[in-house]
Amino acid sequence: MSEIVSDAWKRYLGQLQEHPLRTKAITSGVLAGCSDAIAQKISGIKKLQLRRLLLVMLYGFAYAGPFGHFLHKLMEIIFKGKKGKETVAKKVILEQVTASPWNNMFFMMYYGLVIEGRPFSSVRSKVRKDYPTVQLTAWKFWPIVAWVNYQYMPLQFRVLFHSFVASCWGVFLNLKARSVAAKQA
Repeated sequence: MSEIVSDAWKRYLGQLQEHPLRTKAITSGVLAGCSDAIAQKISGIKKLQLRRLLLVMLYGFAYAGPFGHFLHKLMEIIFKGKKGKETVAKKVILEQVTASPWNNMFFMMYYGLVIEGRPFSSVRSKVRKDYPTVQLTAWKFWPIVAWVNYQYMPLQFRVLFHSFVASCWGVFLNLKARSVAAKQA
């Protein structure tokens, strides 16, 4: 069994080296789908909603993976050649005041408009109500994750690490973004 896992990991690393953007996008999509399936089960949905699952996977594949890929490349350009705890702290702060608010807002809007198919006015109202709590919670959780990511993860593994942690965060966001009407499905 360990030989199978070892071989799969080697293949994954090869794909990550050869096709980094595609591999990170697929990884993010699969992990987003897993987090949505878990969120559906936790929220009491008896039958898995495949349309919703596929739309969440699309979010991970088309947005979250590529966004992370380019964000980390940009961070390396901005802080080129700089190392140390002060640089890590600056990366964490920059990420938390730019990418974090945008990503949480974008996910909540995407979820309401695309996944749930609610009208813009309804989604806007829900975001106004829930976004501050989501973002404050994010600022309690993600800086620690970002610190570990920038301090200890090599560049090629940062999106992978972030995607694994984001799959847990995605359960929280899915449950927070979910409307009362969707719970009755």
